[in-house]
Amino acid sequence: MKLVRFSTNGQSPRVGILDGERVLDVQASLAATLARRGVARAQDIAEALVPASTRRFLEGGVASHEAVAGITEWVTVPRASARLHAPIHDPGKFICIGLNYRDHAEEAGMPIPKEPPIFPKWNNTILDPGEPILRPRGCTQLDWEVELGVVIGRRARFVPREQALDYVWGYVNINDVSARDFQFITSQWSAGKIADTFAPVGPWIADRAEIPDPHVLDLMLWVNGAKMQHGNTSKFIFDVRYLVSYLSNLITLEPGDLIATGTPPGVGVARKPPLFLQPGDVCRLEIPGLGTLENTIKDA
Repeated sequence: MKLVRFSTNGQSPRVGILDGERVLDVQASLAATLARRGVARAQDIAEALVPASTRRFLEGGVASHEAVAGITEWVTVPRASARLHAPIHDPGKFICIGLNYRDHAEEAGMPIPKEPPIFPKWNNTILDPGEPILRPRGCTQLDWEVELGVVIGRRARFVPREQALDYVWGYVNINDVSARDFQFITSQWSAGKIADTFAPVGPWIADRAEIPDPHVLDLMLWVNGAKMQHGNTSKFIFDVRYLVSYLSNLITLEPGDLIATGTPPGVGVARKPPLFLQPGDVCRLEIPGLGTLENTIKDA
């Protein structure tokens, strides 16, 4: 399943499933199915089981998924007429991992971490595909980072590493946009990570049936058509199993939490000379099975 948030004709975004060149409107389909069965208040029930929020849909757990599995009356729209939004825009927690590729740590001139470095982003950073990344006032060192995102599907606390993938719902593209001139003012990185629009996400979340092994994926990023990054998740220092287990021993992970797992080498700040994003640039990234995420750069 490829889970999306989409809109048509300027309406509010809602949850859908991407099926080739069609988008399945899950809430409308459930309402139509229930109405065909003669269920009273079919629309109200459908809205409760398939809310417009992906996080809330995942929080519905078995009930929401069984409701979707029972749909027989599908309402669809052409993909070409649907606007795809960030497939999750309101994670309860947005947790980012730094220096998770050995060759990226080396290019950054930093020691290989003994445990995962952690920093937060918040929901203000999440940006739809196609929308402009806003370079903050005073920033001259805007950088890119293609990353594999992990979406949690079940409450996780003290999870053994060998069971960790059972708590993952799926995977998504993330661009961990970074203002390097803000990031390194102090020993804490967050100032360079938390600006509005600094986390384009999408275009869909692929579930574990679509991505059975998250540790064999290529990550690629282009700026104005020139390839800047090409890595593979087989080079993780801390793989997805380790990260979910490790984080679940620090905090309770909830359905809809989002984890950005770090970037491979090729970031702009490490180039010689350094190269940074400018207004008008086009940043495009891709992970096979997760689609292509493209955003332009604009001054705030």
